Amino acid sequence: MRRAEQREQTRQALVRESRQLFATLGYGAVGLSQIVAAAGVTKGALYHHFDSKADVFRAVLEQVQQEVAEQVVAAAEAHDDSWARLSAGCRAFLTASTAPEVQQIMLIDGPAVLGWAEWRALDEAASAHHLAKALADLVADGAIPPQPVEPLAHLLSGAMNEAALWLATTTSSTALEQTWAALARLLDGLRAR
Repeated sequence: MRRAEQREQTRQALVRESRQLFATLGYGAVGLSQIVAAAGVTKGALYHHFDSKADVFRAVLEQVQQEVAEQVVAAAEAHDDSWARLSAGCRAFLTASTAPEVQQIMLIDGPAVLGWAEWRALDEAASAHHLAKALADLVADGAIPPQPVEPLAHLLSGAMNEAALWLATTTSSTALEQTWAALARLLDGLRAR
């Protein structure tokens, strides 16, 4: 095996094992010694790839955000109609956000570990632009009245992130459906009449 492949396998192992630890224990309860033991590498190997535990976490968060974005895009792209794409994408986000691993890493630890500004920038890079594109398509199609898309995208993103955080704390078996119903009504209020 070539050195480059070994390095990549080591990095992947560190991210994979860190992700599992962060998801089950939370960022604050995980130490570097746990990460390297789980990955079967030395601290030197970890520091070859990452500057700190926060740097490892950033890589994990980027991976989780990318996976959620892929789920949202796949759900949206299954529809031809721009309204159906927005609805399916929003619902897919809420559904993906109910996974305990996603809640812990993306919604609870993400902003706390990296700070709101960096967390938001990563969210923007991973998926927020998809929401803005969907809204721009709706404006172009006349499905929603002409308006600046950027503030609307931030409002909806904030509402969905807040709803996902609430879903992380509730034990109600109907919470996801209730949340989706509320969001669907909110979205419907945007429609051009």
